[in-house]
Amino acid sequence: MHSHKPVIGLVGGIGSGKSAVAAAFARRGGVVIDADPIGHRALEDPEILGRVRELWGERVLDGAGEVDRKKLGAIVFASPVERAKLEHLVHDWIGERIREEIARVGADPAAAFVVLDAAVMLEAGWHGVCDRIVFVDAPRELRLARVAARSGWTAGDLAAREAAQLPAAAKAARADAVVANDGTPDELRARLHRLLSEWGIPAGPPARRG
Repeated sequence: MHSHKPVIGLVGGIGSGKSAVAAAFARRGGVVIDADPIGHRALEDPEILGRVRELWGERVLDGAGEVDRKKLGAIVFASPVERAKLEHLVHDWIGERIREEIARVGADPAAAFVVLDAAVMLEAGWHGVCDRIVFVDAPRELRLARVAARSGWTAGDLAAREAAQLPAAAKAARADAVVANDGTPDELRARLHRLLSEWGIPAGPPARRG
């Protein structure tokens, strides 16, 4: 146990609805730590920004000299070599911030437990901070519909992003539980309530995000 509060990690296929699961856990008293904004902050770190500029030049920057994530993403998701360069730059920084956030939330008496929502948790090695891992599952057709509505992605866009992650089956095999998110919000909340009960994790009042 890395904290006196249980830490539940969320993984799943892209578009599986990890955010919906995180929100449902928050209603049960879990404080959610979202790795996405931490990753955005990594690209604002002066040292990392300098390395990004050295590696990819001004073409990945916006008019203010900040990283344009869409331009950088077009490069790194098209090439495993380029993606590995970026991961080498940011993963340790993000992991350190995640550990700091978990320690902070774990010391908060109002938090019943901690939820870490991190898409590439297993790939980056951040899962070591978790006591339990939940794989959020949903059919590919539903996931594609979600990412198309959310981000305008095509099936090709989804496939390119999936190629940058472990296969869904590999993620599910490393999880402590698989939760289907293919029904109504009430069905999802009921499944998560049963899971917390099985694990003996007490619920608390609705929590804020970390």
